[in-house]
Amino acid sequence: MERRKAGILGATGMVGQRFIQLLHKHPWFEITWLAASERSEGKLYGEAARWKLDTQLPAKIAAMKVSPNVPEGAAELPPIIFAALDADIARELEPKFAAAGCAVISNSSAFRMAEDVPLVVPEVNADHLGLIERQTWRKQSGGYIVTNPNCSAIGLVMALKPLEERFGIESLFVSTMQAVSGAGYPGVPSLDILGNVVPYIKNEEEKMQEEVGKLLGRFTGAKVELLPARVSAHCNRVPVEDGHTECVSVKLKKKATREEILAAWAEFKPLAGHGDLPMAPEQPVEYLEAPDRPQPRLDRMRGKGMAASVGRLRECPLLDWKFVVLSHNTVRGAAGAAVLNAEVLAKLGKLDGLQAKKG
Repeated sequence: MERRKAGILGATGMVGQRFIQLLHKHPWFEITWLAASERSEGKLYGEAARWKLDTQLPAKIAAMKVSPNVPEGAAELPPIIFAALDADIARELEPKFAAAGCAVISNSSAFRMAEDVPLVVPEVNADHLGLIERQTWRKQSGGYIVTNPNCSAIGLVMALKPLEERFGIESLFVSTMQAVSGAGYPGVPSLDILGNVVPYIKNEEEKMQEEVGKLLGRFTGAKVELLPARVSAHCNRVPVEDGHTECVSVKLKKKATREEILAAWAEFKPLAGHGDLPMAPEQPVEYLEAPDRPQPRLDRMRGKGMAASVGRLRECPLLDWKFVVLSHNTVRGAAGAAVLNAEVLAKLGKLDGLQAKKG
């Protein structure tokens, strides 16, 4: 496949940097445009960004000039835009890029719950991508917006999807232990988080409770009918660098044995029919038998950081079953999720016919 031109909005932030790391040598996409806020505009990326990842900033990227976060005036706006913007800024800017004819693949929460915007984890609900054809931008310019979920919802729904398919879900309770990298850079002040747990992350519980219903809902061809399961979430920030851990209790509509649940996770390979997707994990849900796993330090990079690790499956005295889920919050939960969405869009032909706009 010929590499497609792509740009990154919010390129200097932590998720923007993760986009660069994942896309720099991606076989399907080529970074040709970087954009950031006014304080970075006009600078070389190497001067504008404080590179914080554990791989070296690519020299080609460091030498690229940072453009303003707007489609107007770009010498050449690539047809694919990976967006890593705060919600308030995304709400203003992402529609402008969609109106300019771009496929906006967003990590923001701004449009996740919009009726005509797909909220997608490809292993869970790739069929929801059909919603883009109902967007006004798609009809007028060919552009559209696709979103991936909150970083704490992604690992959760990957573990839940096989259970929902086989047994149905009536209700669930989840308590999260979320890494500090989820707060971006500089994130949580050290004196607030070291040796501490902060039992509040703004809007996080509400996002989880809303997004699970849409992600596990049914696409009718015209809209998504939300899963009617009841969801209760507690979200906590903990002194872990990367990797969100979640303790889950679930009540199923149909009784299931331990062996049936383990089989559901082991046999869950929904992207097998989409061909070789570079970012897709071979085993989306990995069950770990050790009684003290999964752990962020040991397991967050399973499946190139794209798998959900599950452990400690046992009966729950209040609901039916309980278990622990771990996923990498900035790979699977942010940039990697968006890149995988783009790969599936490419396979479905939804990136064909998009044209870079001359400013």
